[in-house]
Amino acid sequence: MTSYILRRLLLIIPTLIGIMTINFVIVQVAPGGPVDQFIARMQGQGGMDVTSRITNTSSEMQDSTSTSDQSGRTRGAQGIDPELLREIERLYGFDKPAHERYLQMLVNYAVFDFGESFYRDRTVLELIWEKLPVSASLGVWSTLLVYLVCIPLGISKAVRHGSRFDIWTSTVIIIGNAIPVFLFAIILIIFFAGGNYLNWFPLRGLTSDGFADMSLFGKILDYFWHLALPLIAILIGSFATLTMLTKNSFLDEIGKQYVVTARAKGLPERRVLYGHVFRNA
Repeated sequence: MTSYILRRLLLIIPTLIGIMTINFVIVQVAPGGPVDQFIARMQGQGGMDVTSRITNTSSEMQDSTSTSDQSGRTRGAQGIDPELLREIERLYGFDKPAHERYLQMLVNYAVFDFGESFYRDRTVLELIWEKLPVSASLGVWSTLLVYLVCIPLGISKAVRHGSRFDIWTSTVIIIGNAIPVFLFAIILIIFFAGGNYLNWFPLRGLTSDGFADMSLFGKILDYFWHLALPLIAILIGSFATLTMLTKNSFLDEIGKQYVVTARAKGLPERRVLYGHVFRNA
């Protein structure tokens, strides 16, 4: 078991490198790269505000961008001051060869240097740490609830294989799995979070105003009140895989000889399922 865990942990390194390599290649070869998108956004906004985000140079450069709202090329910089174009390329690292950008990206990621946000004027790492508690809460609670619901449900489906319960639950699970999580989340917001129907749940945030003044029990209720809709949206799309995996694993074990022997000895069905089949499934 220890060697298996170590192998899985070491596999994270080449997996991450592979993901970063694929992302890097897509950004390089895809049409309408970061520089083109920045220029298009700059032209659409008149150039003054966007230029001020990337450079604090003289006003002549800003004046040259104010005339950049003329029609430009899809991959080019028609009407853009060459000096400004070089500044934009430097901002995104496109003033260096591809292999240098790739190596620099790996080095920066290795030391958790993700750069600065182009929209928030803060480092990316600060933004990640700011949102991490919410993501961690959703991840922990959704994982816990998925296992608490899917494993007993999968066992029940295996025991009642072919029954109406099995058919109807399979239908509900498959439909839930077919609906994208984001679409189901939007539906929940429309119907239950201040849309045109019910206003039972908050629309945003992890806690309510005045959370610090609430009692301990009130804080717990308020916390789960805010988590309710996101957790439901996540859980609906997560039931299918673990439930069907549990069911199929139990079906493979239930017909084996040791299960027949345990039942022949008069062991309670619950002990047979959870004491013998569960450990092997």
